[in-house]
Amino acid sequence: MMKLRSILMLLGIALAFSNCSKERKDEQKQADAKMPVFALIDSASYDFGTIQEGAVVEHDFKFRNDGEYPLILNNITSSCGCTTPEWPKEPIGPKQTSSIKVRFDSKNKSGPQVKTITVYANTEPAYSELRLRGIVNAVPKHETKN
Repeated sequence: MMKLRSILMLLGIALAFSNCSKERKDEQKQADAKMPVFALIDSASYDFGTIQEGAVVEHDFKFRNDGEYPLILNNITSSCGCTTPEWPKEPIGPKQTSSIKVRFDSKNKSGPQVKTITVYANTEPAYSELRLRGIVNAVPKHETKN
């Protein structure tokens, strides 16, 4: 009888913990559903076509916060010093739109170019990637006469 009572008590404790765990998972799912969402309005990639070496290309990546909490862009990095991003430092509220301006300076660059811009934010996943791509025609080298 004592053994049966102990088994029932352990079973009750295990059942209570499993319900508690299920409640936590449900709460986590609800919180995740409300997280800020970095949603691009256009594309994550911009093709600037063919340009002459030395030209500067700018593009605005427009986005919206599709979450229920404010979106905060913590940092933005680029794969090359020739590519500089500008982004809003203030939080972007739910359903609000904003943009990230990216400037590519093709000085001393030639041939096919692909530049990656990484956006770090309070989202899940914690980062998103944008890309600039195109072709830079080299400036013709002048031949020297003897």
